[in-house]
Amino acid sequence: MNQVDFNTFEWNPELVDRYNLAGPRYTSYPTAPQFHDAFGSDEFTHALIESNASQAPLSLYFHIPFCAKVCFYCGCNKIATKDTGRCEPYLQKLYQEMDLVAARVDTQRQVNQLHWGGGTPTFLSSEQMRELMQETRKRFNLRDDDLGDYSIEIDPREIQSDTLPLLRELGFNRMSFGLQDLNLKVQEAVNRVQPRAMTENALIQARELGFRSLNLDLIYGLPHQTPETFAATLEEVIEMNPDRLSVFNYAHLPERFKPQRRINADDLPSPEDKLTILEQTITRLIKAGYVYIGMDHFAKPDDTLAVAQREGRLHRNFQGYTTHSDCDLIAMGASSISQVGPTYAQNHHDTEGYEAAITEGRFSTLRGLRLNQDDIIRRAAINQLICHFTLDGDAFGKQHQINFAEYFAAELQQLQQHQQDGLLQITGNQLTVTPAGRLLVRSICMVFDAYLDQASLGRAFSRII
Repeated sequence: MNQVDFNTFEWNPELVDRYNLAGPRYTSYPTAPQFHDAFGSDEFTHALIESNASQAPLSLYFHIPFCAKVCFYCGCNKIATKDTGRCEPYLQKLYQEMDLVAARVDTQRQVNQLHWGGGTPTFLSSEQMRELMQETRKRFNLRDDDLGDYSIEIDPREIQSDTLPLLRELGFNRMSFGLQDLNLKVQEAVNRVQPRAMTENALIQARELGFRSLNLDLIYGLPHQTPETFAATLEEVIEMNPDRLSVFNYAHLPERFKPQRRINADDLPSPEDKLTILEQTITRLIKAGYVYIGMDHFAKPDDTLAVAQREGRLHRNFQGYTTHSDCDLIAMGASSISQVGPTYAQNHHDTEGYEAAITEGRFSTLRGLRLNQDDIIRRAAINQLICHFTLDGDAFGKQHQINFAEYFAAELQQLQQHQQDGLLQITGNQLTVTPAGRLLVRSICMVFDAYLDQASLGRAFSRII
């Protein structure tokens, strides 16, 4: 089978123009539009109990939806407030939700991955953060050997001198810092003024405390960004030397996300400039020694993400690329999405609906899905392509007890166009994404998606890049 060189990348403007259509990000398959309200609390309860038979390790996610300030670009589920006291009722519901989970899951199953997301998790006071971890440890089998991936999202504007030492003491060993851009004009336009020293000092302190795999988040497509200004930001970021980088595309959807109405659409970079920024960013980061993991993620060659990709162990879920494909993901808090065995379950988006359900002693499952066998097969194919850029149809067929060429006959025929356009090499049942196709791999994955409605793609999803 053709081997993928993860350090190669080719920008083809003609192909980008042709294939840059709306499509899913495939943090799940089937994707969220397929979730339905017939899958509720009872169905999720059954999925949790059923999962014990596998004795798979656990991944726990906690959504903390509070922020002190609203960033105008943000599309996350959040509550803006200065009062940490507002967190108390929510935290009490989180503990009750943990009780609901712990009553159904074998709590001896080891927690190999834990993540606090938001919002801004460090909005919680030191006492609240300590209590949340203690309550988690009471109910679940957290690791004490620092070998798990225990991570947290950090806003450097919302930490004190003792915040990072506390997080290290609580067991966190990975961090993701929000940065977005270092240009002051851009920062002011999105209500997130954050000098370089603020982020850099946090990175330095985190390394001194023994945190590993530190990630920085950037966003391209923000108001007043140009290829030149973003290139300058990127040089400063490279000097800060993060282990991982996420470079997200800003999707301007003010009709869906109220804070975005504070952004003047006339100040946004043109589509052409956005593509130039992306091309320059990928090229520069590869030159700086980062591995282009895929889509919007980069990592140093010795980072566990890059190692997992080389060894064929990389996985993708609602938290993006991960090395923990063997875990059942149990997500708690408003809007969070679990992936347990062959099921997905999403909690209520708003805190009122979430808290009301938990108060009634049931899971806050708003909607979800139980996968059928075809879903499982297609999910595996999409995950293989989006994580490793190859698909060995013969080995895949044996693993899933199918005749690959017959099962995917229509898809292989459709992929002929991708092959003719130079995005994909097909030799027998061996599929290999080319350097020109890596940026557009979502287009290749979409061929394997049995649910896509071409007429509604633009309403449900953003563009591929």
